[in-house]
Amino acid sequence: MTALGQVLVTGAAGDVGRAVVERLVRDGMPVVAADLCPPVEVEELPGVTTLTLDLGVHESVVAVGQEVLARHRSLAGGLGVVHCAGRAQITPFADSDPATWDQLYRVNQWGPLLLTHALLPALTARPGSVVFVGSDSARAGAGGEVVYSATKAALLGAAKSLARELGRHGTRVNVVSPGPIAGTMSERLTQADPDYLTRLRRGIPLRRLADPDDVAASIGWLLGPESTYVTGQTLSVSGGITMH
Repeated sequence: MTALGQVLVTGAAGDVGRAVVERLVRDGMPVVAADLCPPVEVEELPGVTTLTLDLGVHESVVAVGQEVLARHRSLAGGLGVVHCAGRAQITPFADSDPATWDQLYRVNQWGPLLLTHALLPALTARPGSVVFVGSDSARAGAGGEVVYSATKAALLGAAKSLARELGRHGTRVNVVSPGPIAGTMSERLTQADPDYLTRLRRGIPLRRLADPDDVAASIGWLLGPESTYVTGQTLSVSGGITMH
């Protein structure tokens, strides 16, 4: 791993977030695992601290930012931040509820940006690494994901601009953009439409959904020493469903 003193992982109770935490622990990295409900699956892992985080609530985001900053002052190395938390909705745009649009915006874009803003003292003091988890639906489009794709697409532009601002401090900012992932969401879609995943796999050149560990491996690389000259980039982890 690169010289990071700790890594904050949001959405740590989710499929990808948990895989990221487990990978970082294997690499010997101290981790702060944050989610709406503290991720009990990772509480007992060595070097892991859990925090409660509601990305839709200003006070919760700022409090977590202050807690991470307080912890980081006594640590050597830079700060890593992995924005895994997110909320998805798959429904035709005509049937979508504008009240839900606001919830998606606050969790997927506003919250991550507010948290990053709160962590700027650490991110500008020593070289660090920020990774946003986007979605290839934001790059290629996906039926039923108009609002979700819009919120994730906003992260792409924010990450590029933030990479330019933080580059002078040696802090890198990148995006990992997954395609369909095997896990909780895909299982829920299968319950509603048993043939959905079969149809989806036919459109993926590698003919399978991503495993959460596939995404975690790319995030780990962007946090690590082999990517120290990579910033402002979007890495698609989609089995070829999106190619650029």
